[in-house]
Amino acid sequence: MPKKPKHAMSRTQRNALIAAFFFILMPVLVVLDHQYGGHLRQAIEQTTYADADFQKYHRKTFTVLEVIDGDTIDINIPDGKHEDTRIRLIGVDTPETKHPTVGLMYYGPEATQYTMRQALGKQVTILLDTVSDQRDRYGRLLAYVVLPDGRVLNAELIKDGFAYAYLSFPHSEFTTYQALMEQAIAEKKGLWANAARDDLPKWLRSKRPDLLRH
Repeated sequence: MPKKPKHAMSRTQRNALIAAFFFILMPVLVVLDHQYGGHLRQAIEQTTYADADFQKYHRKTFTVLEVIDGDTIDINIPDGKHEDTRIRLIGVDTPETKHPTVGLMYYGPEATQYTMRQALGKQVTILLDTVSDQRDRYGRLLAYVVLPDGRVLNAELIKDGFAYAYLSFPHSEFTTYQALMEQAIAEKKGLWANAARDDLPKWLRSKRPDLLRH
């Protein structure tokens, strides 16, 4: 019969050591979870949610069912408890038409009509951004919308003077969209033909105090 190693640990000793380890470790884990667990779980949930959005929407094609306003559309795929998915066009801001406090803004209806002409009832491809968040604070999906002819609706709205380049949040096309807006201003396209400074949204007047100073 082989001899037991001189310093071998018995099963009872090993079990006792394991129990002591967890007895000491568990209070530490509880404290760490109390202090940091919520943030960690939130980060994991957000990452999982973002990954799920990429798998579900990125580079996929859908039909535009409704145009809410110039920068917001619904596409034909369920999103949680909603029958459709609401898309907020990333990197752009069109004049409001239905805002509860701002009301109807200059060139808001024109921007909505533009988006309807370009996208309503059409097959569009959704592209998500790797720099920005995937959702806004209202839960809307932030995305670039590629039209059937390959043009990106977000960029076209700015280029043709129906939208402002949104300067409040980073995204991959931030610099490009700024340049498109400057070009539209220089060429007096769309709203820039006759807009007064008071017609601009407050956030833009704050970010760009130089605009339309006559």
